[in-house]
Amino acid sequence: MKYIHESPAWPQFRWDEAQLLPLVAEVRHRQGRVIGKMAGLGFQQRAETSLTNLTAEIIKSNAIEGNFLDVEEVRSSIARRLGMDVGGAAPVNRDVEGVVEMMLDATRGFAGALTQERLFGWHACLFPSGRSGMQNIGVGRWRTLKSGPMQVVSGAIGKERVHFEAPSAERLPSEMEAFLEWFRRAGEEPVIRAGIAHFWFVTIHPFEDGNGRIARAIAELALAQADGFPERYYNMSSRIEAERRDYYAVLERCQKGGIDITAWLEWFLGCLGRALDDAEKNIAPALRRAGFRDRLRQQELNARQSKVIDLLIEGFEGKLTSSKYATIAKCSADTAVRDIKQLLDSGLLEKNEAGGRSTAYLLKEDFTTIPG
Repeated sequence: MKYIHESPAWPQFRWDEAQLLPLVAEVRHRQGRVIGKMAGLGFQQRAETSLTNLTAEIIKSNAIEGNFLDVEEVRSSIARRLGMDVGGAAPVNRDVEGVVEMMLDATRGFAGALTQERLFGWHACLFPSGRSGMQNIGVGRWRTLKSGPMQVVSGAIGKERVHFEAPSAERLPSEMEAFLEWFRRAGEEPVIRAGIAHFWFVTIHPFEDGNGRIARAIAELALAQADGFPERYYNMSSRIEAERRDYYAVLERCQKGGIDITAWLEWFLGCLGRALDDAEKNIAPALRRAGFRDRLRQQELNARQSKVIDLLIEGFEGKLTSSKYATIAKCSADTAVRDIKQLLDSGLLEKNEAGGRSTAYLLKEDFTTIPG
């Protein structure tokens, strides 16, 4: 036996529950923490966060396979489909439209059954022209004997190294029937289920191309089912892309081993945990802005002050000086100085360390000290 799918016990995977249980508990805790923090944001901020994460998920999942998409096209396509106004929407080509349609179907349609027809639809979305690069491929169907062995290969021509060879084409109908039946009734802990689904599908490798992206979409579908709602407040593909050497290494190691996939699930759960860490870091500025705006409601600001403070909250580039304040607020230098003094006295702004002409003003970091 060389590959896991050649084992007589395939696909009766085993894993060490005692080893994985602490990781599962930690990941589930972090998921709850991220969702709880998102609940503290307004509807618009939650929608923007979901848009940002979906965009990153699609961009990075494709980048893992060496397929580089335009960020603005992806963002524009998602926003249009979700009815969001992002302004200056970029024109979108059909390849981008296809990958966006697939991911939105996986996440927004998480309650729907995963079927052969749905997977064929996703595959057609990835390859709207029926081509992968310069090659014609069978779209919306399992690979056939005609396409030859499905191998994962690296190295220069004549010095290729075969990392993995998937099950032969004649096995695919029964292999995929077993996978889809398991996915429909799987009773494993939800994040474990997502990891198994990813590994199982990418090991079968049922299509001529696009298997990695579809495996990650299936994992996102499973994670959306675990969360119980379609908004994506974290994304795994950014972490997988950053750790792709480890990703491919652990896949190869487990695909060449026995049916114990503890190592893969350990890596998957760790990667998910790191994705959740990233999400918390990304949410933090939005929470700070929300907290600042809550405090602002207790302040009596004039229109000029409100305009400048709003710019600072959203991320003002460079340093705010009294002359820049006057330009932004369209007021005199004396008025700018008076406005700034009031903002300093109220605890909304603080001076930087430099003085004289170099004096600049920043939002006060500790919002809890703002007088109320």
